[in-house]
Amino acid sequence: MLKSKPSKLTTIAVGGAFALAAAGGASAVTLSSYSTGSGASGATGLAAQTTSKTQQTTTTQAMAAAEKAAAAQAAEVKAAQQAKAAAQKAAKEHAAHVAHEKLVAAQKAAARAAAAQKAAAAKAAARKAAAQKAAEQQASEQKATTTSASSSSSSSSGSSSVSGSPQQIAQQLLNQDGEGGDFSCLDQLWQKESGWSTSAENASSGAYGIPQALPGSKMAADGPDWQTNAETQIKWGLGYIKDTYGTPCDAWSHEESAGWY
Repeated sequence: MLKSKPSKLTTIAVGGAFALAAAGGASAVTLSSYSTGSGASGATGLAAQTTSKTQQTTTTQAMAAAEKAAAAQAAEVKAAQQAKAAAQKAAKEHAAHVAHEKLVAAQKAAARAAAAQKAAAAKAAARKAAAQKAAEQQASEQKATTTSASSSSSSSSGSSSVSGSPQQIAQQLLNQDGEGGDFSCLDQLWQKESGWSTSAENASSGAYGIPQALPGSKMAADGPDWQTNAETQIKWGLGYIKDTYGTPCDAWSHEESAGWY
């Protein structure tokens, strides 16, 4: 039996596998074989894996950023819509408020106008009532004065009697009162009013007689024959002119300016 010599082991790399060979031996003994990932192909694979992971991370981050941007944009759109709705609501409320204020102002103005109109009507009615009362009082006083004058005239001597046409009677009565110079004014006045007719009657007002008394029955204060007697009518007319205007010329002046006396 031969004594084995100590052998020198040599490690040989074959395609990424390790083998043990005895130095000077005829045969080689393989100890083990495994993949270590070293060499050019291993480095390339590791780099590819790293790149893929980086790309995945970048893609994930980009998607997250895009989602975040979309959410922000949606929030901005929603905020703009809410702001627009709020502005429209405020404008509508303002318009309604303005319309209400205008309506209230118009109602107040109408109420003030109605109150003013009512007050004016009340004042006018009061003035009319006062004027009617004053006219009635004046007529009553005039009637009393005329009656007294008529009684005095009847009890006096017959020297005051007059006669002739209505114009002549008027002239005589004016002469008795010292106003004969005013006859021309009286003549124009009653010529216009009645044409010196004892039966002249105004169809619209009802004024009657030579002096156009309104109503004609007022002349009864100077005599019961007031409807036909020129002297009775003229006496009443002269008394009315004296009490109201002073003289026939003043009465004629008013007639010319106002159209009545």
